[in-house]
Amino acid sequence: MNLRIPDEMDQRLDALAAEQHISKSALLLQGAELVLRRAGRRQDIHDSFDFVMTHDAGLMKRLEDA
Repeated sequence: MNLRIPDEMDQRLDALAAEQHISKSALLLQGAELVLRRAGRRQDIHDSFDFVMTHDAGLMKRLEDA
């Protein structure tokens, strides 16, 4: 895989990787993992909301009318 990174970002990544004593590749993998976790959490929240709205529809209606 080839990844083109703008020069300024590349320099910032170099500096951060050096500061953390890891390779830039390892740093980018950590970033990718964070993005995937965030997307997974969003999907979990969406799925949980859908579950509540379908399984507890009567309760939600009563709360709406309260």
